[in-house]
Amino acid sequence: MEPVTTITSRACPIDLNDVDTDLIIPKQYLKRVERTGFGPFAFAERRYLDDGSPDPSWPMNRPEHAGAQILLSGRNFGCGSSREHAPWALEDAGFRAIIAESFADIFRTNCGKIGVVCVALPPDVVRHLFDLVAADPDVEVTVDLEAQRVSAPPVGELEGVDVTFEIDAHTRHCLLNGLDDIALTLQHEDDITAYEAARETFRPRVPTP
Repeated sequence: MEPVTTITSRACPIDLNDVDTDLIIPKQYLKRVERTGFGPFAFAERRYLDDGSPDPSWPMNRPEHAGAQILLSGRNFGCGSSREHAPWALEDAGFRAIIAESFADIFRTNCGKIGVVCVALPPDVVRHLFDLVAADPDVEVTVDLEAQRVSAPPVGELEGVDVTFEIDAHTRHCLLNGLDDIALTLQHEDDITAYEAARETFRPRVPTP
């Protein structure tokens, strides 16, 4: 997992509430055994037409949002099942941060474990970000994890955004330092090795290479 400090990018607006994990990654794509490669299937049922061609009306398919690393959405994002494939699909599709009014707890936790930042902001601020992106799709939004701030410049007569956001200290520490669950465990490698060396030999042991 790569450390995350500041993400500055155009935003892809998916103006929906209650986006569930089956919409993010439909169940028929969960047969893959790898953690990678889910990006092309993110939002597949909305992203593609019946003939498999891209739906030009879906935000991810619009050229002005191509390459956006920030996804913008409404309340209760990531609800539904606890499938980890949903964050995997969004990460593989290029998103490094998601800004929404609120998140399902398990989805938010799963995102933090792979380096995707979930930022919950008040509804009026989220709506203002939608308005900024609608007025100028090239406007860049910044998620500063160190300062815990989201900012965007003004567009025309629309004021810019500069607000703080809350994130739990453990998730922030892991994101800033690029620590997934394995890396967190390996921070205690010396203690684990010492314990394994001292424990009774008749107990089950982890083979060493």
